[in-house]
Amino acid sequence: MFPQSLSPVQQVDLAFYVIFGISIAILVCITACMLWFAWRYHHTRNPKPARFDGNVTAEVLWTVIPSLLVMGMFYYGWIGFKALRSVPANAMEVKVTARMWSWVFEYPNGKRANTLYVPVNKAIRLDMTSADVLHSFYVPAFRIKMDTVPGMDTYAWFKAERTGEYDILCAEYCGLKHANMLSTVAVMPEKDFEDWLNATEQTDDEAKALALLETHGCISCHSLDGSPGLGPTLKDIYGAERPIIMPDGTKTTMVADEQYLRRALLQPNAEVVEGYDPMMPSYQDSVPPGEIDLMVGWMLNRNQSAISAGRKLMQEEGCISCHSTDGSEIMGPSVKNLYGYQRLVIEDGTERTVTADESYLIESIINPSEKLTKGYDPVMPPYEMDEERLNALVEYMKSLSDKNGKAQ
Repeated sequence: MFPQSLSPVQQVDLAFYVIFGISIAILVCITACMLWFAWRYHHTRNPKPARFDGNVTAEVLWTVIPSLLVMGMFYYGWIGFKALRSVPANAMEVKVTARMWSWVFEYPNGKRANTLYVPVNKAIRLDMTSADVLHSFYVPAFRIKMDTVPGMDTYAWFKAERTGEYDILCAEYCGLKHANMLSTVAVMPEKDFEDWLNATEQTDDEAKALALLETHGCISCHSLDGSPGLGPTLKDIYGAERPIIMPDGTKTTMVADEQYLRRALLQPNAEVVEGYDPMMPSYQDSVPPGEIDLMVGWMLNRNQSAISAGRKLMQEEGCISCHSTDGSEIMGPSVKNLYGYQRLVIEDGTERTVTADESYLIESIINPSEKLTKGYDPVMPPYEMDEERLNALVEYMKSLSDKNGKAQ
């Protein structure tokens, strides 16, 4: 069992212990009676069977005793249920919105988060609903589990009596990534919570947009790095051509411009990318227009977070001391208009022409002498980098190319 972290937990646990204890007692009694009857009425002691026409005492006992047990279990279950449904009048209200596959928590001042931050020793009322399908809000440590139903408001409450972090799960199967619908209750000292609640975020629009993509569950279906998911990747989405299935079943091709990206958030099932299911809920009424603007702006700016990280890496690793970003010549080839263009390289002593695609760029970083650009000396050392850092460098070099992110 989890530690008792809120006041009604004692009643819930008491009901469990009572039912569990009665079940053990019944098992022990039945087993003992079975063994006693097997010994007492064994055929060696009773060679002739006896006939019993009835026993009023036994009939009364097996009617009264089970009734008392059931009534007792009902009583303790009822007081546990009542404790979980009786919300204190001074409880702080938090709006909970479930969607595939994330939780969004909104506070009275309008602040939103995908982690449930609460102060210690404060009753919290959760007003819950779902934006798409049936989910179930489950916090084992607080003994609360309540369904969130589309078009219906449900509620639950708890009071955490110690600081710490407690798991939030979805207890109702809600689709392919049901198991990933996880979050956390972060219980904080009251002053720390007030500071967090009233803090003015100073992050730039890029960081805010990425936080919103996570808060609204976008990245649970749409990857940021090009990897496949339940929905199309958001990597290099702006300006890309999309094969579309219209509501009448006809196929067409659209360019992912600003209007298309907005429609994809507000009316996602009107223009479904071929190969994907029309399962995305609309953000029309659940996400403020300002947040829509930030997310669309991030997609228009071609994932500037990865580009910024790549630019920083080039500076930290000393790449720009040999490779310019403006087309000028230094010791090595410029990374300006490198991606997507053909390169004359020397490989195993033989000249050949290759296209500078993503695999070429990665190989040039980790093994630069394998395909050496003709006219340059093999002076660049190999770099050992993890996949995330390599991808960031590639994204930055792609941003410097006028091929618009497409290798020819």
